[in-house]
Amino acid sequence: MLGLDPAKNIGALRRRIGSQLQDSELPQRIKVWKPSTFCVDYSRRKWLAKIDERLDLESKANASFSSLSGGQKQRLFIALALVNHPEVVFLDEMTTGLDPAARHIAWDLIKEIRANGTTVILVTHFMDEAEELLRQAGDCQSRELLALDSPLGLTSKYATNVKAAFSYEGNELPSMEDIPQVKKVTRNGRTVEVEGIGSFVSLMAAKLVSHGIVPNDLRTRQPSLEDVFLTLTGHRIEV
Repeated sequence: MLGLDPAKNIGALRRRIGSQLQDSELPQRIKVWKPSTFCVDYSRRKWLAKIDERLDLESKANASFSSLSGGQKQRLFIALALVNHPEVVFLDEMTTGLDPAARHIAWDLIKEIRANGTTVILVTHFMDEAEELLRQAGDCQSRELLALDSPLGLTSKYATNVKAAFSYEGNELPSMEDIPQVKKVTRNGRTVEVEGIGSFVSLMAAKLVSHGIVPNDLRTRQPSLEDVFLTLTGHRIEV
């Protein structure tokens, strides 16, 4: 890794990588400011201050580790993983336990260090996080790599179905099955859901308008990495 043998050059390698583990602990009485200060040299102090500010750790600098909430501990471990501005960083379930605001702040930090040349290796069960952060994504099950590609490449290959849904009060709905790209039409009360591929949504909308139906809540859902995961593994994600 980085031209170094982890078995022989572990000290040199540790200075160039970062890691945040799914389960981590620090001494219960240690102050929040201490571990990050010990892990960074003087030249990185401005970067450390920036991380602390972004992750809202400044106000907790003198608090003990044991007094932190689960989300605060997670933010601290993210800071420790990034504090030396690593060339490669390993992040395992990085945003588990974070509220939405803290989650997006962590995302922005990852995008920033990646733009500056850091390689980010991220393990996550959150498919929106993978789509937002990763240039290459892999689906794994039982330690087996099932597929590896860009998020767009994976969805194009393994999850091509688009879903459209709208509300309709009437009894008679024009047939959608004669549109070649439509695969499935279901109706549950007022809600109609149409599943298909390609440009079926525009053809469906045109047909509805031609029959005097103009739904004001027509919405579509594009294929996602979660659809890819379900296609490849056959079961839902467990978080």
